[in-house]
Amino acid sequence: MKKLFPALLILLFNICFSQQVQDFTLASPNGKIKISIVINDKITWSVSHEKDVILAPSSISLTLEQNEVLGKNPSLLNSKREKVSQTFESPFYKKSTIKNQYNLLVLNFKNDFSIEYRAFDDGVAYRFITKKKKDITVKAEEVSLNFDQDYNTLMPYVRDLRNPKDPYISSFEAHYENKKISEFAKDTLAYLPFLIDLKKHKKAVFLEANLEDYPGLFVTNNESKSGFEARFSKYPLQETNGGFNNINRLITERADYLVKTKGTRTFPWRAIVVSENDAELANNDMVQKLSEPSKIKDLSWIKPGKVAWDWWNDWNIYNIDFKAGINTQTYKYYIDFASKNKVEYVVLDEGWSLEDDIMKHNPNVDLEALIAYGKERNVGIILWSSWMALTKNTAGIFKNYADLGIKGFKVDFLDRDDAKMVNSVYDIAQKAADYKLLLDFHGMYKPTGIQRTFPNILNFEGVKGLENNKWTPNDDVPLYDCTIPFIRMMAGPMDYTPGAMRNATKSEFRPSHSTPMSQGTRSHQLALYTIFEAPLQMMADSPTAYIKEQESTDFIAKIPTVFDETVALDGEVGKFVSIARKKANIWYLGAITNWDSREITIDFSFLEKGKKFEAEIFSDGLNADKAANDYKREVITVDSTTKSKYRLASGGGIAMIIK
Repeated sequence: MKKLFPALLILLFNICFSQQVQDFTLASPNGKIKISIVINDKITWSVSHEKDVILAPSSISLTLEQNEVLGKNPSLLNSKREKVSQTFESPFYKKSTIKNQYNLLVLNFKNDFSIEYRAFDDGVAYRFITKKKKDITVKAEEVSLNFDQDYNTLMPYVRDLRNPKDPYISSFEAHYENKKISEFAKDTLAYLPFLIDLKKHKKAVFLEANLEDYPGLFVTNNESKSGFEARFSKYPLQETNGGFNNINRLITERADYLVKTKGTRTFPWRAIVVSENDAELANNDMVQKLSEPSKIKDLSWIKPGKVAWDWWNDWNIYNIDFKAGINTQTYKYYIDFASKNKVEYVVLDEGWSLEDDIMKHNPNVDLEALIAYGKERNVGIILWSSWMALTKNTAGIFKNYADLGIKGFKVDFLDRDDAKMVNSVYDIAQKAADYKLLLDFHGMYKPTGIQRTFPNILNFEGVKGLENNKWTPNDDVPLYDCTIPFIRMMAGPMDYTPGAMRNATKSEFRPSHSTPMSQGTRSHQLALYTIFEAPLQMMADSPTAYIKEQESTDFIAKIPTVFDETVALDGEVGKFVSIARKKANIWYLGAITNWDSREITIDFSFLEKGKKFEAEIFSDGLNADKAANDYKREVITVDSTTKSKYRLASGGGIAMIIK
């Protein structure tokens, strides 16, 4: 009996110790944001900003094969804290350098896993880390998001879970629905980023970053309707051709797991950006800060720029002596236009090749002649391809066209973010880099940081861009334009494709295939070239339309696509936004409004003090409320003390070049 007593004491002590609640807190460098972590039978975290609850206690875990749950009855080994303050270069972005300052906490547990938390002045993030010796199978991940009140949300719904079609196949082009948390449609999915409208004008945007070898995160409503829980697409096992023109890969069978992966790895970041005013959201670097540095050492061959685009305008050029269409003469005309207006690229969209075999050309398109013609005029050629056609022989296709002199590829119809597709995106990026090719991922899930890891990826769609104006008269486009800078653009560049020269008021807008128009004014369209981030920025209208509107074309041509500095001047989500960006010694400014006309004040205090500047301004004309094409161009002198009021028409905007 005496021998049993010490052993019993040790057993009881271990049981009591294992059930002891352990608390940790991690504050941001400025002390305003705080992460609170509680370890008991599970791991929960919560987030506060000053005295306001941002995220109520929410549990997290990772489930591996054989029901091993990392986060269930966890046993903490030790913890590590660190303060980090660094600056890194960020080429092909909205600013040349990024300050990365945060406080870090790593909790190390038995069973070879850790959780890393970071607290920034503008938000928080965490990720799982595993150190297993063998490969692992991830069966599920628990990401719960609970809230203390029934806040309004701006949520991009993607699909009804009751739909017989695969709910995880998506173009990621939803408008934002303004609903309370409790009104989240039952049995539906939404994707990231999304926004929560908190009290005291504070807002939170939920993001993920460094998504590699793992599926993207969706959310659905939880049982209590007080928050959300994560959903992920299972790994594809069987696929078949289908969808648009039979060039999508549809999933016919999925596994019962998310991914089979390395046992020693980091997992994607789960991040929350917190703002005290809306403008802060329009100039946020969280995804860049959380992503892996560039894997490409020599970046000298990566050339951002603007692109003359054929598809949106339906190859609709006229006042010419040949039949316009998908043919060599038409593309030479696009190249001549690009060269004359110092536009760096022309894209050959669908139709230049067979859609299911891009090694077989349209006989009406002499690709080698066009490459040579463009080279003589300093215009590069970019080719469109479906993802399905490209991945039949990615390296071989890239080598063939790189040897011919092609500058890059626009890859379309990915329409998934399961782990297999995510891995394919990384594979395409690496192989494109091997052959010094640029990439524009169209028909793509939202960016999650790979644009920093592979800077040859200049654009991502995952946004309901101007192309949708051709068919969707009921969409409120100016509202959407004034929303995405605060939400979707936070994730990364957007292949929105602006530049319409036919502009329409709300009552006059009509969908059209061959002569498409935009909702809102001409100045609204010009402002988008500064507001919307896109290192490979399309000029969506036809050369004929731009030639007829040469004054606007000259203005667009002068706006760069990457910048050294960005200042978000003002804005309210869904109402208006104004942003200034600097390249070398020149500032570019854009402001847009929704369908509500409004007066805004531009404060020029971002300019260097003590100097005079010349501002070329395109603003809404006096009659823009009836004729959306109406604009006024003027040149004025401003300095850092200037504060000017401008009237924005319904769906209007203002654009400036300040030097």
